[in-house]
Amino acid sequence: MPARVVVRDDLARSRVTVFFRLLLAIPHLIWISLWTIAAVLAAIANWFATLAIGRPPSALYRFLSAYVRYAVHLSSYLLLAANPFPGFTGEAGSYPIDVEIAPLERQHRLKTLFRIILVIPAGLVSAVAAGGGGGGGGGRSGSGHGGRVWTSFVGSGVWIGFLTFVIAFLAWFAVLARGRMPQGFRNTIAWALGYSAQVHAYLLLLSDRYPSSDPGATGVLGVPPPHPISLRVEDDLRRSRVTVFFRLLLAIPHFVWLYLWGVAIEVAIIINWFATLILGRTPRWLHRFISAYVRYQTHLWAFVTLVANPFPGFVGRPGIYPIDVEIEGPNRQHRLKTLFRAFLAVPAVFVSWPLLFLLFVVSFLGWFAALFTGRMPTGFRNLGAWVLRYTAQTNAYLYVITDRYPYSGPEAGEAAPEPVEEASPLEGDTAEAAPQLA
Repeated sequence: MPARVVVRDDLARSRVTVFFRLLLAIPHLIWISLWTIAAVLAAIANWFATLAIGRPPSALYRFLSAYVRYAVHLSSYLLLAANPFPGFTGEAGSYPIDVEIAPLERQHRLKTLFRIILVIPAGLVSAVAAGGGGGGGGGRSGSGHGGRVWTSFVGSGVWIGFLTFVIAFLAWFAVLARGRMPQGFRNTIAWALGYSAQVHAYLLLLSDRYPSSDPGATGVLGVPPPHPISLRVEDDLRRSRVTVFFRLLLAIPHFVWLYLWGVAIEVAIIINWFATLILGRTPRWLHRFISAYVRYQTHLWAFVTLVANPFPGFVGRPGIYPIDVEIEGPNRQHRLKTLFRAFLAVPAVFVSWPLLFLLFVVSFLGWFAALFTGRMPTGFRNLGAWVLRYTAQTNAYLYVITDRYPYSGPEAGEAAPEPVEEASPLEGDTAEAAPQLA
């Protein structure tokens, strides 16, 4: 990978600095705008130099690497992914959310020549996840068309996209209430910034390795806590070009069936809500019926978004699809959380919107990749699986088949689990605004 995010954050936050975070960041916002102007000019010079000698000059490599690291530090501070006030130099290892840039090495001249074209698919994913393009002080500094193209990607240096904005907005309330950043929120932002760092390192010619969107490959983000709703992935990445091309047409019978089943589910959810309030747990027959619907939703959307290949069944049977949801049997649920379930689920629903939009972008790009190669890129498949897992957990929580709040963070890297706090009855990863979306 062109860059790798490193997380050393302990989740503790100062309520005072969080409340005034934007005001405290004003000197950094001025500085990053000025540095971006220089970075755009350096990037253009680096492009010509790399074309000529086959590798970036050491001075330009160090300068642009420090810029990418500083952008990660500052964006982490603004988005509440880290707590300390960052330095102004982008020094390696100086911040809890840091990035390691690939070492200086020779680059392929043809890939260098067409770098601004090659980066577009990764740039689209990065724009939804962490932004980093358009506007800002650097946005008007480029001279000529070439300068404007580079600047449209590099932007003002502050990386805030649809996903990270929604997460940071909810996290602001959670941190003020608890004095801690929910782990799932921190890890989601860290992934988004790590991927954006990869895109910028590739674009700025610090490396010619293509960015990987695989959530488990961008860095060590910790192991998700146990959850009664989990996703099993047994997909082999192979895709049929014919079924990929006609995927939406093939899914029409499923869309009709999903609508019809959804009518019955609405009635079942209402009955289940009253039953769980009275009994303290979901009746088994309702749990089986609603769980099958959650699995069926996941199978269908995995098929539609190319996260899986086979045509799915219509009954949501467990263990029959490469992307499957494993749901534990009915457990006791907290009656107070059940009573206010519709309100407590609101933050989780807000988080699902940018994630689903990210899934749409990934499946759109994956459609072209699968048509040309007959395979779904690993990063796209795993990113889609993360979104489907979170969506299944959110639906299960909303449908009152579990009172465990959805975990918004991406799947783990290779590291051992970091400690995870036990959630209180009204705490979740958004405790985050009421519950915990960890």
